[in-house]
Amino acid sequence: MRDDHKESQRFHALDSFRGICALAVVVFHMHVLGAFSEQPFFRSADLFVDYFFVLSGFVFSYSYGQQQGLEIKRFLVSRTFRLFPLHLLMLVVFVVFEIAKLQAAKKGFVFNNEPFTGEYAYSQILPNALLVQSWTTLTENYSFNYPSWSISIEYYMYLLFALIVLLAFRARYLLWAVVSVVAFMDLLMGSAFFTLPAAKGLSCFFAGALAYLLYHKLSKAWVPGYRLMSVVELVSVALVVALLSSNLEARSLMCTLLFCVTVIVFAFDKGLLSQCLGNRLFGFLGKLSYSIYMTHAAVLFCFVSLFIVAQKFLGRPLAPTISGTRFLDSGSVSVNNMIVCAVIVCVVLVSALTYKYVELPGQKFGRSLLGASRVSGKRPVSS
Repeated sequence: MRDDHKESQRFHALDSFRGICALAVVVFHMHVLGAFSEQPFFRSADLFVDYFFVLSGFVFSYSYGQQQGLEIKRFLVSRTFRLFPLHLLMLVVFVVFEIAKLQAAKKGFVFNNEPFTGEYAYSQILPNALLVQSWTTLTENYSFNYPSWSISIEYYMYLLFALIVLLAFRARYLLWAVVSVVAFMDLLMGSAFFTLPAAKGLSCFFAGALAYLLYHKLSKAWVPGYRLMSVVELVSVALVVALLSSNLEARSLMCTLLFCVTVIVFAFDKGLLSQCLGNRLFGFLGKLSYSIYMTHAAVLFCFVSLFIVAQKFLGRPLAPTISGTRFLDSGSVSVNNMIVCAVIVCVVLVSALTYKYVELPGQKFGRSLLGASRVSGKRPVSS
């Protein structure tokens, strides 16, 4: 999700896109009867997680991929204190939810699963705490705070990326290509070697790392004009919307390639849409993107629980289960659309709090360790 950029360049449009895509994933995880959340585009918005992987690979290639002699300790501390504080907090929140469900079950409130079973079993807590849940077939890949499956993949992909840069700097581009192609082939074969989450992450992340190489060469040889880039930006966004709204069989692979192109296009920050994405609001959403992604499942759980309780007291089907999926339904399409908007607003508000009181303090603590390293004479760790 969110990554550090060098001070010399900031990809403003790409930052903003990250926030917009995070909100699209929020809507994907909602099921509100007859609302805009049920439109084909949003029913495929989970593919924006592939965009996060591509963007992470692009940014890491820019930030770290050109540094021979990468300081691995510096890198690890930076990544750990970027991701783990909020991840561990949300894991605790979901464990508390399971405890609350145990108590609610005694009063006759039925949820989608029995407390502490399946994806929420006690045995899944430790793998989640260590962020290894999505790497093995022995664990539930989408357990507890289910969006964290991609954080599980990203964290250890970062380590693989760092090791390649550290140990095989001259061959890094070749190795990135090999990893990406092998993972893509594994996806096409039904993930026989990797888990599905791992194959998706590895293929997209290292494709994004290679996309930066292409962008770097283009930016050195060509200065695009405003009008041309405005058209290219509009076309690329239109293609993304059309592809996500389609039923094409190879849509996932096509999306990855299109995301690579889109990231390259908007990295130039030259067109009309790039200017719009430079707006403060979009920039704010970009800052909150990791918090939006990590907290939204908990907010959704609270909304669903509220509707389940209201359903029991009012005797109306406010939270019906349709084909195994829990929906929210007020009985009015217009009100249902308002419910979707209310969830989005609540997610943004909660994310603003977790960004301020969890993400930033976590990063500050990481930087304090860097200061300790300097005082002790050791080389500092990256923030």
